[in-house]
Amino acid sequence: MAIEVGKELRRAVDTGKVFFGRRQVEKETLNGECKLVIISENAEKYARERVEQVCKASQIPFYEFKATGLEIGRYCGKPFVVSFAGVKDAGKSKVLQLVKGKK
Repeated sequence: MAIEVGKELRRAVDTGKVFFGRRQVEKETLNGECKLVIISENAEKYARERVEQVCKASQIPFYEFKATGLEIGRYCGKPFVVSFAGVKDAGKSKVLQLVKGKK
């Protein structure tokens, strides 16, 4: 059964701890507080490369969500574009299963 990424991301926002934005994601990833980073398909190239480098250096998995930042913002219930989201606590969501077996 495939995971519906949008629904699981929203569940993580509602029941867990998720933060938004490149700077916050980088900070939390470097501190080891992040379990998964979600990147929108239309994130700026330089910012995407920077976040991916930080994730690899910190051994934190990242997932490119095939949705725009605006769509991810809507899934998260936010009135703004979300190009980067970091999952600190998945809560009742299954969003961390997106990267099981990957690294």
